[in-house]
Amino acid sequence: MTALPDVPTFKELGYDIEFYIWAGMFAPTGTPVPILKKLRDTVRQAVQEPEFKSAMAKLEIPIAYLDAPEFQKFWDKDAKMLADAIKRVGKIEEKK
Repeated sequence: MTALPDVPTFKELGYDIEFYIWAGMFAPTGTPVPILKKLRDTVRQAVQEPEFKSAMAKLEIPIAYLDAPEFQKFWDKDAKMLADAIKRVGKIEEKK
């Protein structure tokens, strides 16, 4: 991160981990398709606004918009990666 050039990364400290924060929008099961479409279209349009892009650039926050099908794939992969990492350190119990 250019704002903190002297702060070492996890990898530089010898940890083979990655930390990131993402945000997503969710709707309750059963939300009517026309409403889901409107939400998706509105969010897609909002992240393309120059003011939003500029604000995110100033904060050094990359924008990686994913529409519902792509976000679902990301969500599934991310949840598995997190669960695997937690299992490796022995801090998770799976419900049977």
